[in-house]
Amino acid sequence: MPNRSPLKALAILVVVSQAPFCAKAAENSLEVFSWWTSGGESAALDALFNVYKKRDPGVEIVNAAVAGGGGSAARPVLQTRLAGGNPPDTWQSHPGWELLDQYVEPGYCEPITELYKSDDWDKAFPKELVVDLMTKDRKIYAVLAGIHRGNVLWYNTKLLEQNGIKVGGQMTFDQFFAACDKLKSAGIPALGVGDSDIWASAQLFENTLLGVIGPKGWTDLFAGAMQWDDPKVKEAMKLFAKMQEYMNPDHAALSWDQAIKELMEGKVAFSSMGDWADGEFLKANLKEREDFGWVSHPGTAGSFIVIADGFTLARRAPHREAAIAWLKSVGSREAQEAFNPLKGSIPARTDVDHSKFDGYHQWSMDSFAKDKPIPSCVHGEAAPAAFQQALNDAVTAFLMDKNIDNFANALVLAAKQSEPAK
Repeated sequence: MPNRSPLKALAILVVVSQAPFCAKAAENSLEVFSWWTSGGESAALDALFNVYKKRDPGVEIVNAAVAGGGGSAARPVLQTRLAGGNPPDTWQSHPGWELLDQYVEPGYCEPITELYKSDDWDKAFPKELVVDLMTKDRKIYAVLAGIHRGNVLWYNTKLLEQNGIKVGGQMTFDQFFAACDKLKSAGIPALGVGDSDIWASAQLFENTLLGVIGPKGWTDLFAGAMQWDDPKVKEAMKLFAKMQEYMNPDHAALSWDQAIKELMEGKVAFSSMGDWADGEFLKANLKEREDFGWVSHPGTAGSFIVIADGFTLARRAPHREAAIAWLKSVGSREAQEAFNPLKGSIPARTDVDHSKFDGYHQWSMDSFAKDKPIPSCVHGEAAPAAFQQALNDAVTAFLMDKNIDNFANALVLAAKQSEPAK
């Protein structure tokens, strides 16, 4: 696959109610499109709305969120609207391939470069992140609300204590599987997954892959220097297959947040999930270290899988001035400090008050400052949409047949098809 600038940037980065057709909304309104509908996500989105309302109280906000973790259901709705010339005023997007190829390249959104100058954002946001992940032809196309860490292994503290399992500052695959065996012997599903949207299992594989091949291997793999049938990649596939032996039996019927709820209820012990899960713990009033804990996904200590959330300005936005005001609000220090503690993410701004954040956020901020940033493939940053979909399809097939050669070959073919024409 092509070694596009988002990959280079991340290699050096210090980086329902559905209302999809609102063309007849009130003139003084703002339609915000996202996929934030779980308990923690909704609370965080409301925090953004509340900051905006203080700044611009006369505007009616139309929440056009479409349920479905990772945007699995939202993106097709959005693409239909954009292609049909019926855009929301602003929509949620991940930087990198997703933003630049799916929205900027077709001309669906306007540059917002002037905001970075007029609001001094060029000083508040990391330059590498903005310039390389959200810029095309020297024009910037989004503002980030926050940055998630994808490679987190969450656990139910009390359940592990009851079964004599201790988790240190890091975890190896051997330690993880030893804990899984102990839980299995006690009749407890060790690993909670909610993959009714297959991206959750794809993310479990992504985290496991990084744990085997490491940051350099990750860069090589997505730059085409390592192939998807490499022995190390196949080793990750074997570990991913082994994890299926310890999963909750109802995984295919659950969404990601329902699987996190099972962890909170003590029905499962672990869940490998991005730190939007932290928002669910906070919403449920659980206490850090007492009710839940966390560690890097096995083998990934020292790496930070970056999954950032930004907002765009639609070309020919129905309520353009309100949309610009929204983006200014999202990029403000006040909004970043209100949104991220509830969302589980850390602020994209570097000038926030760290004392306003809890223990997990402090851990994540420290990790982001010193660890190797890694672009997520599952969430649209490391590879184009076609490969992202091919990965989901390959994971779906692998969960059924456990055939490592088929899994690897499918990804080799998808990678070749994603290469630019010569």
